[in-house]
Amino acid sequence: MRKNIVAGNWKMNNDLAQTEALITALKNQTTSSNAEVMVAPTFTNLFQAYQALRTSNIEVIAQNMHFAENGAYTGEISANMLKSIGVNTVILGHSERREYFNETDELLAKKTDAALAKGMRVIFCFGEELADRKSGNEETIVGNQIKNALFHLEAAAFQNIVLAYEPVWAIGTGETASPEQAQDMHAFIRKTLADKYGNDVADEVSILYGGSVKPANAEEIFSKPDVDGGLIGGAALNAEDFFAIVNAF
Repeated sequence: MRKNIVAGNWKMNNDLAQTEALITALKNQTTSSNAEVMVAPTFTNLFQAYQALRTSNIEVIAQNMHFAENGAYTGEISANMLKSIGVNTVILGHSERREYFNETDELLAKKTDAALAKGMRVIFCFGEELADRKSGNEETIVGNQIKNALFHLEAAAFQNIVLAYEPVWAIGTGETASPEQAQDMHAFIRKTLADKYGNDVADEVSILYGGSVKPANAEEIFSKPDVDGGLIGGAALNAEDFFAIVNAF
């Protein structure tokens, strides 16, 4: 049975002191939700975050990684480096990585392969821009992003993959896809998986929604049958807001 997941992507926010303060606030929150809870601090604070949260129910995950095991890739981080400090899940393909760092489907396929080869779990992101949505091409764009980066994998690999649909036009803009729009796209994504790998695989993959999820709209979005949680940006930087979203399940 697929899992409900709420993952907070802190992006390039919070120095060490701010990270420690937010972690303390997170540990003071309570929940009766059965959702998996994850947070993705910056690389410089990953180990401190892992140490502080290792006895909690909050998993510390990474925002990105390189496909190589080692070598002359100045400034990059490998899967082995992440695993050596206790980090076993990584976000790949976030829209900001695609836009600002020109990450392609081909590159993301290599990163995904590298993470899976090391036994890591991947939160794989994808989504259309506003022009794609307005022109009615959103399903083509999303379908191709999934197929190009993931459909070379064997079915068993999807036991370690979480999908995250990000309508780019609803990230950091205050705009949010309606719950119905989110459900329609998530259903399309699950059908795309089913057409390739069968219903048994598709029904087990968690699909998260990432696009300005807030305490006020989380419950309605998460109530949709094919929405299994959220990849949370801005609201993840406030412990009370983040756990209000977790408690929306």
